[in-house]
Amino acid sequence: MDRPKPFSMIREFHLADWFTLANAFCGVGALFSVMTYLQTREVLHLYYACALIPAALVFDVLDGRIARWRQQSSAMGRELDSLADVISFGVAPAAIAYGCGMQGLYDRVVLVFFVACGVSRLARYNITAEKLSDGGDKVRYFEGTPIPTSLLLVLLLWVAAAQGAIGDALWLGVTTVAGFKLHPLVLLFALSGSLMISRIRIPKL
Repeated sequence: MDRPKPFSMIREFHLADWFTLANAFCGVGALFSVMTYLQTREVLHLYYACALIPAALVFDVLDGRIARWRQQSSAMGRELDSLADVISFGVAPAAIAYGCGMQGLYDRVVLVFFVACGVSRLARYNITAEKLSDGGDKVRYFEGTPIPTSLLLVLLLWVAAAQGAIGDALWLGVTTVAGFKLHPLVLLFALSGSLMISRIRIPKL
């Protein structure tokens, strides 16, 4: 009876997969930075969290290019890519928004909706990638905005943090509806999530 060899799965990783994991590491690092900010209230940790999302995007772009260059794409690589994107461009931006002050009940509902849309967008892409390629070996267009577009929201929050517009000073203030708080700025996350699950066709460069 053959025994499973230690690290056998790691040996199956291609070079591109390591870049995908680096994407995930950046996303997890951003989550930890937000947690540290909430513990210490040192805004520098919010900057770290925001800075790690563009770094994740760099690794996300590189893993695809390396996979095509080495012609080593695989089903596991595609799944890794989707899981890493959920962390770095879905969960982490939502956590950064929470850290910046979007902590009311309605804010949380919107942020959960945003993450759910990102997950749904990636799942739809995975099962329709062959159709979207029109018989070729490369996807020609996206349906719905790609989840890395959440980087724009992160950059906006980075500027807000730099200007001290976080917490009670968050841009657009706060509204109370039925006794629960809503920060209108969070509606940008609702818009971003809605665009991700839309049928808008965006050419893939």
